[in-house]
Amino acid sequence: MGEIRLCSQSEKSFWFKIRSNAFYESLSENSERDFFFYALIFFSMNNEKNPWIKKDSRMVYDNPWINLTEYDVITPAGTEGIYGKVHFKNIAVGVIAIDADDNTYLVGQYRFPLDRYSWEIPEGGCPEGTDWLTAAKRELKEETGFEAKTWKEILRMDVSNSVSDEFAVVYVAEDLIAGEAEPEDTEQLSVQKMPFKQALQWVMDGKITDSISVAAILKWELLKNN
Repeated sequence: MGEIRLCSQSEKSFWFKIRSNAFYESLSENSERDFFFYALIFFSMNNEKNPWIKKDSRMVYDNPWINLTEYDVITPAGTEGIYGKVHFKNIAVGVIAIDADDNTYLVGQYRFPLDRYSWEIPEGGCPEGTDWLTAAKRELKEETGFEAKTWKEILRMDVSNSVSDEFAVVYVAEDLIAGEAEPEDTEQLSVQKMPFKQALQWVMDGKITDSISVAAILKWELLKNN
């Protein structure tokens, strides 16, 4: 009989699950095609279940914004290992501000973890339990001075799901009302006005690399054209 190769878990583990399932025993011995068919059905019905087993955990680091937990685990392949998870205590909120002439406003700041300057849409943190839209309105006002009459949620995303649970939501703000920016004491920001098409081009050229900004700008471009 041929073999099915799967990337999500070891071949040995997969075949064990197939052969130990009741439907395998009911198959005709000379029906190889049926076996492959049912094997694929079985996998599709079970591939969204959590295959990880947590044996133990310990807090490695904690501050007001994040914590790091290390887990002793059994991997989907059945081997023992460790997994480090960064928990974000704030939800990330982002805003694409669009004025009447289809200009947008990017915020520039030096990002400590990257050790370089970054141009982004207005972004900030929303404490757990706080209304997302309220936090987005606050961040837009703090970083650009703008308020907006019209708000639309366009995106939800997991920012870096292999190592963290950071979650982000992005809004488009229109019908803008200009005002004075109110940046936090720890921030040194620059605000740049540009046509939205230029911001899109910056994404395509790699001048904007912040993941939330890249995803949001591309999503808004698709929504506008559809």
